[in-house]
Amino acid sequence: MYKHFYYFIIITRLITQGVTTEIFSRYFVCSLRLKMFQNLETCLEKYIPQEELSHVQRILYGKKLEELQLPESCINNKDDVEVKGYKFDSLTEELREKRIVRIGVIQNQIVLPTTAPLAEQRNAIYQRISKIISLAAEANVNVLCLQEAWPMPFVFCTREKFPWCQFAESAETGPTTMFLKDICKQYNMVIVSPILERDEQEVIWNTAVVIDNFGKVIGKHRKNHIPRVGDFNESTYYMEGNTGHPVFETAFGRIAINICYGRHHPLNWLMFGLNGAEIVFNPSATIDGLSETLWGIEARTAAVANSYFSCAINRVGTETFPSEFTSGDGKPAHKNFGHFYGSSYITAPDGSRTPGLSRTRDGLLISEIDLNLCRQVKDHWGFQMTRRLDLYADSLADIVNSK
Repeated sequence: MYKHFYYFIIITRLITQGVTTEIFSRYFVCSLRLKMFQNLETCLEKYIPQEELSHVQRILYGKKLEELQLPESCINNKDDVEVKGYKFDSLTEELREKRIVRIGVIQNQIVLPTTAPLAEQRNAIYQRISKIISLAAEANVNVLCLQEAWPMPFVFCTREKFPWCQFAESAETGPTTMFLKDICKQYNMVIVSPILERDEQEVIWNTAVVIDNFGKVIGKHRKNHIPRVGDFNESTYYMEGNTGHPVFETAFGRIAINICYGRHHPLNWLMFGLNGAEIVFNPSATIDGLSETLWGIEARTAAVANSYFSCAINRVGTETFPSEFTSGDGKPAHKNFGHFYGSSYITAPDGSRTPGLSRTRDGLLISEIDLNLCRQVKDHWGFQMTRRLDLYADSLADIVNSK
């Protein structure tokens, strides 16, 4: 009773002081997340003795990374965005100049409730993301990736076509792409924008659009693997992708996108590597209780096996929908997925990785990398030289043909 009265007093004060809905909602979320498990890293630092902590971190995360010196206005921003930055070191070569690139990933929660008008929901996310992108620009980020289906709630649990299919838009000329084009030009930044795409034939896809630093759409990739597990019945909305495993040549390296559920398929990661990717982004939306034990493993092992940088991006928050829905997991009807646990991180080809972002806060994670490290690791371990693609191809052909 007293707790509820305390909340009532706070709410009354905020409203009388003219606080906006967005600020109030973030204040309330802040009060709730203090009670939640924030992340693994802070837990380790809190409970493991200092003399042992470095060994634990070395085993869990590889070599210790140097923290980037980022602008104070970026770190201590007024928008309640967690900003972290790390540097992956590499050898200095005699015959090649270093290829230094700053990559960034953004995790965020939706801004307005799912009952708000769709245009207002989307515009509120645009405004929020534009603020976070400006922080990335302050930190001189060259290539930035947003989370899966970033301009909308992750509605695909509901299986309701209306109103949610209205969020689907053109990859080339839709409002989200047009919104980001100017930003890319303004900041000289490549942005990977995962959206719900509606093509010219009214087919819907889960698509990542690549916009270069001149504001030009240089291509797109459609999600190869569609989940059918628990609440994630996404085949109701869109088809398996038909774009293969494209790699996009940008001014800042060769990039690819392995969208969400594709991270569970090692051959999906492999194909991007075979096609020459140096950085593979994995924009995702996944909840605790389902995949968190796999989260820190899959993108990291992909970076090791394929000698490229991998970036695992997950949204945050709990999204509640107006109508109850059921799924194949036997749970009673419910109105939300569960908690999207954030924890975005970046891994180098040598297996070293950054700490994860928070499980509860909007965040921007930045890494300064040398793309030369990809070949240095290939030379060191010889994975590409010793693999047996011919042997695998024969075996795979036999399996496929036996069906």
